[in-house]
Order: sequence, then structure tokens, then C-alpha cells
Amino acid sequence: MLPNQMHPSSFINMMNELIFLVEEAPEGGYTARALGVSIFTQAETEKELKANVREATECFYGDEQAPQLFAFTSFAMKF
Repeated sequence: MLPNQMHPSSFINMMNELIFLVEEAPEGGYTARALGVSIFTQAETEKELKANVREATECFYGDEQAPQLFAFTSFAMKF
């Protein structure tokens, strides 16, 4: 690998921010799915969801430095 190339996992570890797609769950509560990283969690309230996002992120990264900045987004489309 050339010096100016990096392994995709190295790029993920260098990110300072994670973006989560938040949706209302059909059975109630909320779900949050990270974009570009395999992190998913759910909760009954928005406050619980934020705490669960932090916990799930720390579990995903383990001993590596986890991002400390989270962005939450949601969208709805009607057809």
C-alpha cells in the first residue's frame, strides 16, 4: 500500500463525527442507525436513544478512540 493510501478501516477510525439516521419504530420508540458504520440501537425515548447511541458506539470501537461528536438526522418521504 502506498503511503498516501489508507485502509478503509483506518478512515473510519479517523472520523471525528458519526451521523445517525433516527426513525420512529413501528412498534413505538425510536431506532438509530449509523451511516457508514455498522452501529444500530433503539430506545423508547429520545433521551434514552442518545444514551444508547453513545453506549453502542463505545462497544463498536472497543479500545480504539470512539468519535465524541454525534449528528442525528431523520427524514420522511411521502409518495
